[in-house]
Formats: sequence, C-alpha cells, structure tokens
Amino acid sequence: MAILIVPGPAVVFIVTRSVTQGRAAGIVSVLGVHAGSLVHVAAAALGLTALLAASATAFTIVKFAGVAYLLYLGIRKLLSKPVPEEEMTIKEQSRRRMFGEGFVVNVLNPKTAIFFLAFLPNFVNPAAGPVAPQIMLLGAIWVVLGLASDGTFALASSALAGRLRRSLKARRRLDVGSGVIYIGLAAVLTGEKA
Repeated sequence: MAILIVPGPAVVFIVTRSVTQGRAAGIVSVLGVHAGSLVHVAAAALGLTALLAASATAFTIVKFAGVAYLLYLGIRKLLSKPVPEEEMTIKEQSRRRMFGEGFVVNVLNPKTAIFFLAFLPNFVNPAAGPVAPQIMLLGAIWVVLGLASDGTFALASSALAGRLRRSLKARRRLDVGSGVIYIGLAAVLTGEKA
C-alpha cells in the first residue's frame, strides 16, 4: 500500500485528468492505468521480470532510465508556471482515448516496472508451486489495491477541482509537491540494488 499511495506519474495523470475533466474522466483513466498494470503482471508471469532481475546490467539500465524519467518529471513540475483559470482551455476527449492514455502512462511508468522487477519476485515461493500463478495472484492483488487507491485519488481530486482551478497558488503548490515527490522517488531508486 505504501508504494501505491506515493504519487507517481500515473497518479499525477489521474489527478490532472480528474481536475480538468471531472470524476468520470478520472475513473476511466484509473481503469486504463490498471489495464496497463496487467501488462506488467503478464511480463512478470512470463518470466521477463526474471530475465531482467538476473542481469545486473539490465536492472541498472532500467533503474537509471526510471531515475532519469522521474528527475525529468520532477524538474518539469518545479519549473512549470500555472496558467490563470480564464486562460485554461479544457479539451474534451473520448473515453476510449482517456482509457488508452491511462494504459500507456502505466505501461511506461518506471515506478510500476521497477516494482514488478525488483519487489514482486521477493514474495514468490518456488517451493509452494509454479511461480507464474503466484505472480499472477500477486499482480491481481496489486491491481485491486491500485484500483482502490487511484480511484480514491480520482474522486478526491475531482471533488476539489473547482477550488484548484480557481487558485493559482494551490496549483503551484501541487506542482511543487509533485516535483519534490518525483525527485524523491528518483533518489530512492538510485539506492536500489539489483
């Protein structure tokens, strides 16, 4: 749960979508994000995670790609300037597109990839039977918990949307907070061992 509630790129995407387009858009984005989680579950169950975990070089490459991406997001958030509400334009998108964007955000999310790569295999017990079904069960638990936590972010942020849109100060604080969290996640990832 601790990993799920630390906002990463998927949560920022969900919150942004909920704030700008409302509760339904946020929920559709949550569903897309966790359909993307199923890609990570499948990769882990098929052994792709084990291949990456067996190679210190591959792990290091994935880790530092994730670190670079998180640093990029953090710095971009810290340097961003909020636009006044009257200058904001809200572009309506189809639910299919929102779902697809959520899917892509999570498939390319280094936080999720690193989780499945570095942490999930630690909870598998080869003595208890085949590894793939264990990984699929753990992945299903991850998706259910993720739907609950990200759904909460979507509902809460859509409830606060009007207030956030009206306040430049609130949007700036959200950007700074997100930037600091991204940079903090990058710092944590640099310490991870293969």
